[in-house]
Amino acid sequence: MAPIQVLTALDQARTQYYHFKAIVIAGMGLFTDSYDLFCISPVMKIVGRVYYSESENGGSSPGVTPPAVVSATVGVALLGAVAGNVVFGALGDRVGRRRVYGACLLLMVCSSVGSGFSVCRTRRCALTSLCFFRFLLGVGIGGDYPLSATIMSEFANRRTRGAFIAAVFSMQGFGILVSSTVTMAVAAAFDHYTGHPAPLDTPDSADLSWRIILMAGAVPAAFTYYWRMSMPETARFTALVQRDVVKATNDIGRVLTDLDLDGVVEEAAALHRSTPAPAPSRPAYGLFSRRFLRQHGRDLFACAAAWFLLDIPYYSSTLFQSQIYRPWFPPAGHVNAFQEAFNVAKFQAIIAVASTIPGYFAAMFLIDRAGRRRLQMAGFLLMAVFLFALAGPYDRYWRDHAKDAWYIVLYSLTFFSANLGPNTTTFILPAELFPARFRSTCHGLSGAAGKLGALVGCIGFLWASQERDRVGVQAGHQPPGIGMMYTLLVLGGICLLGLALTYAFTPETMMRSLEENEGERAQNQVGDGDGDSDAIAGSRAQAALPRTKSDRGGEEPGVHGELAPQHVAYPSTPCLGVIQPINLTAKP
Repeated sequence: MAPIQVLTALDQARTQYYHFKAIVIAGMGLFTDSYDLFCISPVMKIVGRVYYSESENGGSSPGVTPPAVVSATVGVALLGAVAGNVVFGALGDRVGRRRVYGACLLLMVCSSVGSGFSVCRTRRCALTSLCFFRFLLGVGIGGDYPLSATIMSEFANRRTRGAFIAAVFSMQGFGILVSSTVTMAVAAAFDHYTGHPAPLDTPDSADLSWRIILMAGAVPAAFTYYWRMSMPETARFTALVQRDVVKATNDIGRVLTDLDLDGVVEEAAALHRSTPAPAPSRPAYGLFSRRFLRQHGRDLFACAAAWFLLDIPYYSSTLFQSQIYRPWFPPAGHVNAFQEAFNVAKFQAIIAVASTIPGYFAAMFLIDRAGRRRLQMAGFLLMAVFLFALAGPYDRYWRDHAKDAWYIVLYSLTFFSANLGPNTTTFILPAELFPARFRSTCHGLSGAAGKLGALVGCIGFLWASQERDRVGVQAGHQPPGIGMMYTLLVLGGICLLGLALTYAFTPETMMRSLEENEGERAQNQVGDGDGDSDAIAGSRAQAALPRTKSDRGGEEPGVHGELAPQHVAYPSTPCLGVIQPINLTAKP
């Protein structure tokens, strides 16, 4: 049987304009994710001044948002992201990537606007409403993770697939930069037009400023809604899951015009007419089957565990910024609400330009040269080294020398290493390791594990980083923690654990077709009692076929140019999403 030629053409396609358009379309969800994550810190500074006035803090200090409220606003968004990853990831495999992609973006836009409105102006009502809409925002953001990664991986060719998915993920860096820029612009404008109020004087207009900052995150995402709705379904989902090769060829031909599709439609139509009716067979394995566990359980564990371990130190390091920038700016009691928010956003922009965005660009450059596995191990190792460098002399030196340039350099290198390695590779690998009918679901499960790690990192860091004696505990923190030095040591140890896990469990996917990645495991399996022994035997027989002369006079390998038995014809079956290879050893 002939391979599915449209997938062969996709793997060999040259980089085209639509690839870059798809990067922008798919990256808007990641853009909104980082915008929301990084704008909440300066927003909480303003919220503290508005809703927790100085009269509630003894009358001599500015209002401060309690840590429990900060944890709640961050935590509900992460919980929403857990739900969104699981629900939208499963829907992407069940009803199609495109059909739920637009709904996911629309949910993000509406919840971003709702976060700004927050219904009312009383403290309890406004914060409750804010948390509610941030949960919905988290659902949309979480759902965008598996859909964006899967869509980009299925559009890309094998040579540059890693760089394209990394480019989608790099939109996070630009989201941080835009978030900081918008916050600084809004804060500076309100500070100017309110006449530069005194530090303890918070004008009523401050309640409007933080709402504008939150709502502005919906604007770039809204502009890409039409593009998302006009995207075709990916050829791999249409051909491998819906089993409609003709439609897959026509769809991909509309957007990738420079593909070698000569004769593909005719071959697919002829193949469809000549395919005999399938013999009755037992349903193929599902997500919760023992066979899935044997074939893909190790990869799913590797992806989910690495993402979980990464997000603990990554999100903790984000909260650690308050310890870094505090010595460089005036105390909160010496600036007004707008100036305090401006200073926080300014520092975030510096870190983004100096370390975060360069880390993403380095990953894009190296991902298809060094490989995913090597970059992930190197990133975990470098993160551990820099966290230990911060932790070891923290109590003896860094605490009293926070203005030392090396202090910021080491902190910046931690972010650079994360984005160079595991923060990017954990997003890429789940989109490459699983069969088409499980790809979005498994990416969603891996992303959900990561957001659970982020939840552990955010809430745990707020407690653990407090000093062990109550004298050093910051305002609003009730129980003392283990101290910053031990917290950083724990985070470094988690990075080493991620390194060991990657070395032991994570496979390499560089320069391989998606069909090869899912086919190699089928070749290594034996009959398992699920009624698929003949299909596996057929795959092995196809892999063993010698090169033959094609009808066009050229020499063709037996399968997809290499060993990829999934590119044989897939006859229809009553089970949605089930792929049954034809037994090539059976006689006609």
